[in-house]
Amino acid sequence: MAEMISLKDIVPAAQNNINSVFILVDKGRVTLEGQNRTCLALVADNTAAVHFQLWGEECDAFEPGDIIRLTNGIFSYQRNNLVLRAGKRGKSEKVGEFTMTFVETPNMSEIHWIPDPSNPKKYVQERVISPHSRIFPPML
Repeated sequence: MAEMISLKDIVPAAQNNINSVFILVDKGRVTLEGQNRTCLALVADNTAAVHFQLWGEECDAFEPGDIIRLTNGIFSYQRNNLVLRAGKRGKSEKVGEFTMTFVETPNMSEIHWIPDPSNPKKYVQERVISPHSRIFPPML
């Protein structure tokens, strides 16, 4: 089995190499992008939160409270938004529900990333745009 990574340790990259388990905290409405249905969600583990892009059947397959295992996911820009998603090579599956500790900050999608000066193929955090999701406000 592939090594699991905490959400606080994900970094933008153009490769499908993220394996993680997280809970779906909130889900936005389904929209159409061309022929494809898409839905943005807020997911989190006990280290961080991130925006998660659902595609097609995934929009109906997952609900808030579901615990999801992502295999070979990708964290990259989609329409100027930094999102985690399964992509064409990855897979997301429900592995449980409701029983997972999570935090809503930091939100890895709300960090401004820049190319690493010592290795332009990698990204480093430059600054925090917002401490929590600007799309899904914190539940107080």
